Amino acid sequence: MTAQPSVEELVAQERRLTLRRFTHADAWALGSMLVEMANLREAPVAIDIRRGGQQLFHAALPGSSPDNDAWIDRKRRVVERYGESSLLVAARHHAKGTTFEETALVSPMAYAAHGGSFPIAVEGAGVIGSVTVAGLPSLEDHAMVVEALTRFEASASATSGV
Repeated sequence: MTAQPSVEELVAQERRLTLRRFTHADAWALGSMLVEMANLREAPVAIDIRRGGQQLFHAALPGSSPDNDAWIDRKRRVVERYGESSLLVAARHHAKGTTFEETALVSPMAYAAHGGSFPIAVEGAGVIGSVTVAGLPSLEDHAMVVEALTRFEASASATSGV
């Protein structure tokens, strides 16, 4: 079981995982990495990567269902609206003693502040997209995305000589 990160920890994750660039090829590499991770863990997830309004990568692994795609859409909309991970948005509400559902004034059928959707932020450009995993418990979806982005960022830095 993954522990609930604090608001400060989640903000630090997002700062640390700001990328130098993010191309179509990068989306494929990150998505493929997530598929490999999920397959090794036999995780019944769906994976989505978007830049702007364009879906650059999608995969549905064995055991996933159309419900996972609906969760992807709802969590991704939180990232698009707030520019922060879906888990950070939820944590900010909890820190104020409330819930996203109680105070966000958005439809819970369209938005879900649950872990698993993370902003793709690029240096000098800000948030340009999102990477989302759905199918595991909220904190595990989030942890899988963070682990993949950490690996992806490290491999991108290694190949660019940074």
